[in-house]
Amino acid sequence: MNAAEAQEVKNLLLQGNESYRQLVEQHSLLDRRLHELTDKHYLSSHEQYEETTLKKQKLALKDRMEQIAREFAHRQSHS
Repeated sequence: MNAAEAQEVKNLLLQGNESYRQLVEQHSLLDRRLHELTDKHYLSSHEQYEETTLKKQKLALKDRMEQIAREFAHRQSHS
């Protein structure tokens, strides 16, 4: 699947799949918080831990979104 096809699949999922939309929103919230942390000059140990945890959570969400997109594209190509 090329980049344009991948974007089309994501757009279709955003329009018609509530679970996918929720994952995208969660990913966006985590991204905003990570940007808040990276804008700081100094992170406390708690903030460093939070940053690491947020990165892991964000990656897990991205992996799940990609899995949903692959499954959707596979179903579409076999319909």
